[in-house]
Amino acid sequence: MSGSRWKAFPHKDKAYDYAGAALEKAWSRLHAGDREPFPSAAYMEAQAAAHPRLKFAGDAEAAAKQLQDAWRAYHRGDFSEAVRLGEALGPIGANAAAKAMNIYATYLIEDEAEKTRLFLDAANRTEKLQKAAPDNANAFYLHAQALGRYSQGVSVVKALAEGLGGKIRQSLETAIKREPRHADAHIALGAYHAEVVDKIGGMIAGLTYGASKDAAVRHFEEALKLNPTSAIARMEYANALAMLFGSSKLKQATALYEEAAKCKPADAMERLDVEAAKAELED
Repeated sequence: MSGSRWKAFPHKDKAYDYAGAALEKAWSRLHAGDREPFPSAAYMEAQAAAHPRLKFAGDAEAAAKQLQDAWRAYHRGDFSEAVRLGEALGPIGANAAAKAMNIYATYLIEDEAEKTRLFLDAANRTEKLQKAAPDNANAFYLHAQALGRYSQGVSVVKALAEGLGGKIRQSLETAIKREPRHADAHIALGAYHAEVVDKIGGMIAGLTYGASKDAAVRHFEEALKLNPTSAIARMEYANALAMLFGSSKLKQATALYEEAAKCKPADAMERLDVEAAKAELED
């Protein structure tokens, strides 16, 4: 995939450049939301042994360095490079590539056709990773994230009619089953419940899709317990409260956005989240 047409990350900061050993040192903070395992050589060897379809060219040390470099590129906001390095590794690099696509398309692209292409590309990559490594929690989460963002672009009602709602929920529930501490999957599942209830009404949402206001709130609260530094958890929670409860929860929703705007970002994605929160408060 050529990155020549990709927009540059607009908030470059040396603090997001995790060169050398800095990446592993900061890994638990950077991946508190998605619980992605650090791609050491031992991890790469173990994954290839357990899942033959994840085999990569070259030795484990070289492959681990390349995947680490893909994640370094992602964290500093060089999303096209993250995709290039991730996809060159095959399925084992799919999470880095897909997450870069999802965040880039969400925040830095205005053209709807291009957004759709990237979201569907990310979904296809992670579906392949699911088949190759069914125990990979993020393969399911990032698949749901891609389809969820795609659904918002085409309208949630249309997406439900196409059967995407069931796929999104199944992927998120699988991610949480594989990794119960997956805060980002709880955020996305909370947003799923809120979107479905808002678009088709509480009764039909419950009977047809098992969605409810209580479930939405429960997942957001769990996400904040698991990852209290998350700006996006606060933003999505605020959006859900506005959708589900209207003016009665306006004060709480505003407070959540104010908290999100004050969060200290550790990488490019978090910076984009914080800047989005600030922009929302200024409107």
